[in-house]
Amino acid sequence: MYPKALFLYGTNKEDGSPNFGLFTWITGCWNGENSVMVCIGEPKLTKDRILEQKRFSANLVSEAMLPIADYFGNTSGHDPKKMDIPLNVGRGKVLDVPVLNDSPFVLELEVTQQYPLAEESIILVCKVCNTIKEKSTATREERIRATPPVVTIGNEYFTLQPVSKGRWGQWKNLKESK
Repeated sequence: MYPKALFLYGTNKEDGSPNFGLFTWITGCWNGENSVMVCIGEPKLTKDRILEQKRFSANLVSEAMLPIADYFGNTSGHDPKKMDIPLNVGRGKVLDVPVLNDSPFVLELEVTQQYPLAEESIILVCKVCNTIKEKSTATREERIRATPPVVTIGNEYFTLQPVSKGRWGQWKNLKESK
Protein backbone atom coordinates (compact mmCIF):
# COMPACT_ATOMS: atom_id res chain seq x y z
CA MET A 1 0.00 0.00 0.00
CA TYR A 2 2.94 2.37 -0.05
CA PRO A 3 3.06 4.89 -2.91
CA LYS A 4 6.01 4.66 -5.28
CA ALA A 5 6.88 7.20 -7.96
CA LEU A 6 7.30 5.85 -11.49
CA PHE A 7 10.64 6.28 -13.26
CA LEU A 8 11.72 5.18 -16.72
CA TYR A 9 15.37 4.11 -16.56
CA GLY A 10 17.34 4.83 -19.71
CA THR A 11 20.35 2.82 -20.89
CA ASN A 12 22.17 2.26 -24.14
CA LYS A 13 21.69 -0.97 -26.05
CA GLU A 14 24.81 -2.67 -27.42
CA ASP A 15 24.37 -0.78 -30.71
CA GLY A 16 24.10 2.56 -28.85
CA SER A 17 20.36 2.99 -29.38
CA PRO A 18 18.22 3.91 -26.35
CA ASN A 19 16.53 1.36 -24.11
CA PHE A 20 13.99 2.22 -21.41
CA GLY A 21 12.37 0.21 -18.65
CA LEU A 22 9.82 1.09 -15.96
CA PHE A 23 10.89 0.97 -12.30
CA THR A 24 9.51 2.20 -8.99
CA TRP A 25 12.02 1.25 -6.31
CA ILE A 26 14.14 4.41 -6.04
CA THR A 27 14.88 6.66 -3.10
CA GLY A 28 17.47 9.25 -2.14
CA CYS A 29 20.32 8.41 0.19
CA TRP A 30 23.52 9.96 1.46
CA ASN A 31 26.70 8.03 0.76
CA GLY A 32 29.18 10.83 1.31
CA GLU A 33 27.67 12.49 -1.74
CA ASN A 34 24.25 13.04 -3.28
CA SER A 35 23.10 9.51 -4.11
CA VAL A 36 20.06 7.33 -4.73
CA MET A 37 19.37 3.68 -4.05
CA VAL A 38 17.47 1.60 -6.57
CA CYS A 39 16.29 -1.97 -6.31
CA ILE A 40 15.81 -4.03 -9.45
CA GLY A 41 14.19 -7.42 -9.28
CA GLU A 42 13.37 -9.83 -12.05
CA PRO A 43 15.47 -10.20 -15.19
CA LYS A 44 15.12 -7.22 -17.54
CA LEU A 45 17.14 -5.90 -20.45
CA THR A 46 17.42 -2.55 -18.67
CA LYS A 47 18.87 -4.27 -15.59
CA ASP A 48 21.40 -6.13 -17.76
CA ARG A 49 22.48 -2.87 -19.43
CA ILE A 50 22.79 -1.01 -16.10
CA LEU A 51 24.93 -3.76 -14.58
CA GLU A 52 27.18 -3.79 -17.65
CA GLN A 53 27.49 -0.02 -18.22
CA LYS A 54 27.28 1.20 -14.59
CA ARG A 55 25.30 4.29 -15.66
CA PHE A 56 21.72 5.17 -16.57
CA SER A 57 19.11 7.92 -16.46
CA ALA A 58 16.08 7.97 -14.17
CA ASN A 59 13.24 9.88 -15.86
CA LEU A 60 10.32 10.87 -13.61
CA VAL A 61 7.04 9.84 -15.23
CA SER A 62 4.40 12.56 -15.59
CA GLU A 63 0.73 11.92 -16.39
CA ALA A 64 1.33 12.62 -20.09
CA MET A 65 4.05 9.92 -20.14
CA LEU A 66 1.94 7.24 -18.42
CA PRO A 67 0.92 5.29 -21.58
CA ILE A 68 4.59 4.88 -22.58
CA ALA A 69 5.61 3.99 -19.02
CA ASP A 70 2.88 1.35 -18.72
CA TYR A 71 3.85 -0.09 -22.10
CA PHE A 72 7.51 -0.39 -21.09
CA GLY A 73 6.51 -1.87 -17.74
CA ASN A 74 4.48 -4.61 -19.40
CA THR A 75 6.58 -5.41 -22.48
CA SER A 76 9.83 -7.37 -22.56
CA GLY A 77 12.86 -5.36 -23.62
CA HIS A 78 14.34 -8.60 -24.94
CA ASP A 79 11.90 -8.35 -27.88
CA PRO A 80 13.40 -5.50 -29.94
CA LYS A 81 10.41 -5.24 -32.31
CA LYS A 82 8.00 -4.51 -29.44
CA MET A 83 10.29 -1.89 -27.91
CA ASP A 84 10.68 0.12 -31.11
CA ILE A 85 8.14 2.88 -30.43
CA PRO A 86 8.51 6.62 -31.11
CA LEU A 87 10.04 8.58 -28.24
CA ASN A 88 11.35 12.11 -27.73
CA VAL A 89 14.87 11.09 -26.69
CA GLY A 90 17.86 13.29 -25.90
CA ARG A 91 21.25 12.63 -24.37
CA GLY A 92 22.54 13.22 -20.87
CA LYS A 93 24.54 16.37 -20.24
CA VAL A 94 27.22 14.64 -18.12
CA LEU A 95 26.88 10.90 -18.79
CA ASP A 96 26.41 9.06 -22.07
CA VAL A 97 22.84 7.98 -21.33
CA PRO A 98 19.53 8.45 -23.15
CA VAL A 99 17.03 10.78 -21.48
CA LEU A 100 13.36 11.38 -22.16
CA ASN A 101 12.90 15.02 -23.14
CA ASP A 102 9.26 14.87 -22.00
CA SER A 103 10.19 14.06 -18.39
CA PRO A 104 9.96 17.04 -16.04
CA PHE A 105 12.88 15.75 -13.93
CA VAL A 106 15.78 13.49 -14.95
CA LEU A 107 18.70 12.13 -12.94
CA GLU A 108 21.93 11.01 -14.59
CA LEU A 109 23.22 8.19 -12.37
CA GLU A 110 26.48 6.28 -12.00
CA VAL A 111 26.48 2.99 -10.06
CA THR A 112 29.00 3.08 -7.19
CA GLN A 113 27.98 0.05 -5.10
CA GLN A 114 25.99 -3.17 -5.60
CA TYR A 115 24.26 -5.32 -2.98
CA PRO A 116 22.86 -8.61 -4.31
CA LEU A 117 19.63 -9.84 -2.75
CA ALA A 118 17.74 -13.11 -3.09
CA GLU A 119 15.90 -14.14 -6.26
CA GLU A 120 18.07 -12.13 -8.70
CA SER A 121 17.20 -8.81 -7.03
CA ILE A 122 19.91 -6.24 -6.47
CA ILE A 123 20.22 -2.89 -4.69
CA LEU A 124 22.37 -0.34 -6.47
CA VAL A 125 23.74 2.80 -4.83
CA CYS A 126 24.20 5.44 -7.48
CA LYS A 127 25.93 8.82 -7.49
CA VAL A 128 23.75 11.61 -8.90
CA CYS A 129 26.05 13.06 -11.57
CA ASN A 130 23.52 15.55 -12.94
CA THR A 131 19.92 16.65 -12.57
CA ILE A 132 18.00 17.88 -15.61
CA LYS A 133 14.91 19.93 -14.86
CA GLU A 134 12.42 21.54 -17.15
CA LYS A 135 13.55 25.15 -17.67
CA SER A 136 11.03 27.45 -16.07
CA THR A 137 10.72 30.55 -13.95
CA ALA A 138 7.82 28.92 -12.08
CA THR A 139 8.18 27.91 -8.44
CA ARG A 140 8.76 24.27 -7.52
CA GLU A 141 5.09 23.94 -6.50
CA GLU A 142 3.89 25.48 -9.79
CA ARG A 143 6.15 23.16 -11.83
CA ILE A 144 5.00 20.03 -10.02
CA ARG A 145 1.36 21.05 -10.39
CA ALA A 146 1.85 21.54 -14.14
CA THR A 147 3.47 18.10 -14.59
CA PRO A 148 2.46 16.01 -11.57
CA PRO A 149 4.37 12.76 -11.09
CA VAL A 150 2.55 9.46 -11.30
CA VAL A 151 2.69 7.02 -8.39
CA THR A 152 1.56 3.46 -8.09
CA ILE A 153 -0.23 2.01 -5.10
CA GLY A 154 -0.97 -1.67 -5.41
CA ASN A 155 -1.65 -2.21 -9.11
CA GLU A 156 -3.19 1.22 -9.86
CA TYR A 157 -1.75 4.53 -11.04
CA PHE A 158 -2.46 7.85 -9.34
CA THR A 159 -1.31 11.40 -9.99
CA LEU A 160 -0.32 13.73 -7.22
CA GLN A 161 -1.74 17.22 -6.99
CA PRO A 162 0.74 18.61 -4.49
CA VAL A 163 0.20 21.61 -2.29
CA SER A 164 3.13 22.71 -0.16
CA LYS A 165 2.50 22.10 3.53
CA GLY A 166 5.70 23.73 4.75
CA ARG A 167 9.45 23.45 4.65
CA TRP A 168 11.82 21.13 6.45
CA GLY A 169 12.49 22.34 9.98
CA GLN A 170 9.30 24.38 10.18
CA TRP A 171 8.13 22.46 13.25
CA LYS A 172 11.52 21.81 14.88
CA ASN A 173 10.52 23.79 17.98
CA LEU A 174 7.12 22.11 18.33
CA LYS A 175 7.84 20.69 21.78
CA GLU A 176 9.12 24.03 23.15
CA SER A 177 6.07 25.94 21.87
CA LYS A 178 3.57 23.92 23.93
